[in-house]
Amino acid sequence: MEIIKKKLYNQCKHTVKKYCWNRTIIDISRLRQKDEWTEDKRMSFEGLTLKAVRFLMENKMNDNKSWYNEHKEEYKKYVYNPFSELVMELAPTMIEIDSQIITIPSKIISRVYRDIRFTKDKSLYRDNVWIVFLRDKSRMSTSSCFWFELNQQGSSYGVGFYGATSQSMARMREMIIDNHPAFRKALKCYETQSQFVIGGEKYKRSKFPAQPENIKTWLDRKNIFFEYVESGYELAFSKELPEVLKKGFKTLKPIYDFLSMID
Repeated sequence: MEIIKKKLYNQCKHTVKKYCWNRTIIDISRLRQKDEWTEDKRMSFEGLTLKAVRFLMENKMNDNKSWYNEHKEEYKKYVYNPFSELVMELAPTMIEIDSQIITIPSKIISRVYRDIRFTKDKSLYRDNVWIVFLRDKSRMSTSSCFWFELNQQGSSYGVGFYGATSQSMARMREMIIDNHPAFRKALKCYETQSQFVIGGEKYKRSKFPAQPENIKTWLDRKNIFFEYVESGYELAFSKELPEVLKKGFKTLKPIYDFLSMID
């Protein structure tokens, strides 16, 4: 536990002035919101609510900076703050899974603004929000990661790539064909659970027709991830969400370890 505490402190020390190891680290950016927090008040996850989903939808529908600026405190109260609390609840578990994983809320909670530089869709704001646990934020799109997302249909969480590079997928196929021990552990992990489903775009025709079906489903993909999707908000609005995510991410660790070897 002491090692985990030191790791969390080292990750957060440039943004944290005061910390408490009983439950979590207090992010100084949160403490600046004096109407919400005081320095002696610990952050603990109080749960997500329908107000978060409603804010994201209304912000997306209005889609202008004036409306967002007028309602910015609602974003902090109903979206960012609860997600920050969730990150800190999960942080010790994520450090146990991988000591290199980033656990600083401001670095791994998605922005409310969309990047519209390279897309035809010029709407300014997104109607979903997510946490992504990974090692290198500069490679967010192509690095293996854990995630939790809240959207207008419900929620999802899992492990995998947002968009794996062709080089990463080629290395993965090589390791699978070679029956690498890390892949054997990942395969066993996947096949001995029933909650998470493999996903990712597949080639129209199998490139490995002689392989067993349970192996082809890994080999024949252009991207790969493993996710649980819930329609509705029973999980997302539950106070048990952190514990459910911890259990799920621990289950997926062998898959994460394998994917981390190829990115």
